[in-house]
Parts: sequence; C-alpha cells; structure tokens
Amino acid sequence: MVRAAVFDVDGTLVDTNHLHVTTWWEAFRQAGHQVPMHAVHRSIGLAGHDLIAHLLGDDRDPGQDDGLDAAHKALYGTYFDRLPPLSGAAALLRRLDRDGWTVVLATSAGGPELAALRRAIDADDAIAATASADDVSAGKPAPEPVERALDTVGAAAEHAVLVGDTVWDMRAGSRAGVRCVGLLCGGIPRADLEEAGARAVYRDPAQLLASLAESPLAGVV
Repeated sequence: MVRAAVFDVDGTLVDTNHLHVTTWWEAFRQAGHQVPMHAVHRSIGLAGHDLIAHLLGDDRDPGQDDGLDAAHKALYGTYFDRLPPLSGAAALLRRLDRDGWTVVLATSAGGPELAALRRAIDADDAIAATASADDVSAGKPAPEPVERALDTVGAAAEHAVLVGDTVWDMRAGSRAGVRCVGLLCGGIPRADLEEAGARAVYRDPAQLLASLAESPLAGVV
C-alpha cells in the first residue's frame, strides 16, 4: 500500500509567491493593465492562463493571454538561479521519505521553472514523482493535478495528504478526496485555508516537520 505525500511547490517548499506577484504585476503593467498587487497575490497558485482570466475577466482581449504569460515567465526567469527554499523544506521531504511516504510534487510549474524549483529544494533523492503543468489539461483548483500525482505513484486518495499554501491547493485536494494541510508561508490567512478545506495549518515546512506526530499525516495508514 502506497502512502502519498503530495506537495505544492511555490509558496509551500520554495519562497516564491511574492516574486510571482511582482513579476505578474509587471507583466500586466507592460501590457497596459493596472492590477492591484493584493489581487495578484490572491490568484497565485492558478495556472498562468487561468490567473489571467481570473484577474482580467471575460471581457479582456484573450489574444493578449499568451503574451502576458510569456512576459511573466521571462521576468520570473531572471530569479531562477537564486530561488530561496523555505525553512525545513528539504528536511521535511527526507523525513517523510525515510518514514515510508512516497513524496510527489503537484505544481503548475513546468519545464525550466520546475527544474529551477527542484534545484532550490535540493531534495531530489526524496521526491518520487512530479505532476506538473506539462502533465495535465486543467490546473488547480481542479482536482486533476492531485489525481495525476496519485496515479503516477499508484496511491489511493484515502492514503494521501496534500500540503499546500493557497486556497486553490486546498480546493484541489478536497475535490480529489485527500486530506489537506495548509501552510502560512505563502501569505494566505489561516481562516481562508481552513474554509477551503485545510484540516490543519502550520507556519511553514519546519513547523510541520516538528509537528508530524500530531498532524493529519499521522492518521494516514
């Protein structure tokens, strides 16, 4: 029987959410859109085209979407060589791996961006598989990224936990039928994570690591 620990990456294992906020804000500004940073922050965790649609609405010119997404990728790419891991990220993944969990990443990142994030985490020895934007047709909050992660390692939802930092993570995990754990290090309030489905909320990976015995992961057999 496979126990799967499914992890979001941005804002959960790597401290990138505010870099995404800044680079999306700049991409929108360059295209002539004034989008408040707080609105961008609340949208982080959505796949690129979904984020654009969420922030600009149905009356936007969809012909701009690819250019906006490309501008964000180019701006964000300037940080690839210095993305900071969150406290305890690698140690948490390695501890779970030693304890018999199968660790899977479920992220809207793909290609060179995902490679840069994995370098930042520096725990490839503990990561069994990845479900990225390259592998699914619908991003979070759809359940497909989580379901894909579970299918990749042959795990059932009742034997899995999702760890993430956004309401989109919690909604995706809840729709996929897995227990959800929220982290505050992405900047989303505790109440929002709990309302979206988090069974427990911790400050960051380090606090979750220190609290494993009392966390929802302890109930997965």
